[in-house]
Amino acid sequence: MRPLFLLLALLHMGLLWWLSDQPQTGLGIPHPWDKGAHFLAYALLGLLLRLGLGRFPLAFLLGAAYGGVDEYHQSLVPGREAFGLDLVVDALGAFVGAKAGDRWEAPKTSRP
Repeated sequence: MRPLFLLLALLHMGLLWWLSDQPQTGLGIPHPWDKGAHFLAYALLGLLLRLGLGRFPLAFLLGAAYGGVDEYHQSLVPGREAFGLDLVVDALGAFVGAKAGDRWEAPKTSRP
């Protein structure tokens, strides 16, 4: 476990929470481009969790679960809505980010 990456993951989660708490529609990114923003945000979260926790399954599950919590939170904010597709994209981003962490930390082998 690496505390620096866990701290960065927590800070990123706080930023995502704050963005979801805004009464407008987020950053004003038009549909369908907002899905790309969801993907990138949760890919970064998945990567930070993977590098902080050292285990792919846990990083992916926590990232995807946070996406669910965030979508639910967003449904409670006036002027905001939760979308199932956003949760799917969040989970996919967390998966890709956590897998990228696996590749980053894979043992380097020399090729003949």
